[in-house]
Amino acid sequence: MNTGWSRFNVASVAVGFAFLYLPIVLLVVYSFNASKLVTVWAGFSTRWYVSLIHNEGILNAAWVTLRVGLLSATVATVLGTLAALALTRYTRFRGRVLFSGMVFAPLVMPDVIIGLSLLLLFVALGFDRGFLTITLAHVTFTMCFVAVVVQSRLLTFDRSLEEAAMDLGATPVRTFFQVTLPVIAPAIVSGWMLAFTLSLDDLVIASFAAGPGATTLPMKIYSQVRLGVTPEINAVCTILIGIVATGVFAAALINRRRELQRQRDEHAAMRADG
Repeated sequence: MNTGWSRFNVASVAVGFAFLYLPIVLLVVYSFNASKLVTVWAGFSTRWYVSLIHNEGILNAAWVTLRVGLLSATVATVLGTLAALALTRYTRFRGRVLFSGMVFAPLVMPDVIIGLSLLLLFVALGFDRGFLTITLAHVTFTMCFVAVVVQSRLLTFDRSLEEAAMDLGATPVRTFFQVTLPVIAPAIVSGWMLAFTLSLDDLVIASFAAGPGATTLPMKIYSQVRLGVTPEINAVCTILIGIVATGVFAAALINRRRELQRQRDEHAAMRADG
């Protein structure tokens, strides 16, 4: 009976992974297809990657997406880190419940509601929709994810390290930058990567906040897919998959090396004390 359940579990996991990742594998494979028909394999070719260089529409959309992602992720990381510090270090202040609810509301709010609300706000303020409004919209919905990641790290932070630094004469600001920030840096980097990835992936909110002068890459891909999937779209998606996968592996490797270095430092300190 145990063997039967084990086989069932293995089969279930295999089917689940195939359902999730097999379409991505097929997309990558057919991006190297020589044929214009995405369902007919006609041989290996990189012609669609070469044609991307001459596609100004996709290049402009990719440049807008990259700028929006970098700027919005950076701003969201700063604001999310400050919000996490406020929620973990100042547990009692007037309006804390309201502040916490406003910070984490985008986590559970549908993207359509966020996009429509921001659209009405931009129209009421008289903002011309474009690069700035897309960036503000992405900061709004990605900041909460950064706050969650950083707050989880701050909840397990050893406050005695800060107390020891201030007992030695360090100011609160210097203590934060020399003690607190290096310890929570992996969480901040992870939050930035998450915000950047969410910004690259967003379609719904950007559709509400975008204007005639700014089109993100997901919007461009969606508009072309409605007319039919082409190998060129497969090539663009493959490049995006490669960028995201590289960033995830790089972040995991950096965090792993920092964790190993921290363990070595702790062992060295224990030996020195011994």
